[in-house]
Amino acid sequence: MIPWLPEECIFPPLDAALTAPNGLLAAGGDLSATRILAAYRQGIFPWFSSGEPILWWSPDPRMVLFPSEFKLRRSLAKTLRNAAYEVRLDTAFPSVITACAGVPREGQAGTWITDEMRHAYGELHRMGYAHSVETWIDGELAGGLYGIAIGQAFYGESMFSLRRDASKIALAHLCEYLKRRGFGIIDCQMETRHLASLGARPIPRREFAARLARLCAGGDPPARWPADACRQCFTPG
Repeated sequence: MIPWLPEECIFPPLDAALTAPNGLLAAGGDLSATRILAAYRQGIFPWFSSGEPILWWSPDPRMVLFPSEFKLRRSLAKTLRNAAYEVRLDTAFPSVITACAGVPREGQAGTWITDEMRHAYGELHRMGYAHSVETWIDGELAGGLYGIAIGQAFYGESMFSLRRDASKIALAHLCEYLKRRGFGIIDCQMETRHLASLGARPIPRREFAARLARLCAGGDPPARWPADACRQCFTPG
């Protein structure tokens, strides 16, 4: 059994999470900005399907990507250098989250990015916490990702790609941008082979929570990221 959350933004200790399913910690509550931000700072995130109560998770181990460990494959490096694309930040957040919800994924029926979730993260974007990284090709949004930045920790939520490598381009630029700004970690939440191929790896939940306690304490205040901040991340040639 898992507890039902009270009205206050209080969560059970992380070690109370179930092992099967891995990381299920609590249910209920709401998707207010206050509650979501409190959850992320502790290493907890909401994940549920339409028709279910809000479910809160903190899996052990936790899949993370350290920005300096991003695996830049030779083929992707060539793509990044040819400059036949443009990466923008925070110019099309609603379109990115809608695309993440709508693009079919292997082994998944439907989406966990419900209307309720889109509204909640849209509010976090307006507050300066949620950000989109967008790959534009031929003037069209071709792929990207979105997530939450608190202090110097970035919590990746979802990514999509309509053109070859478009989401990887966005992630590569995000890693470079975060390195320049002193970010220490990208939370990838669940372990997948795709994330592992990009350099992500699992770490113990206790270590993850300890890192968050340090990283979330500092950093710039929430604000919209400069749209062209990734223009010089990779040099054409």
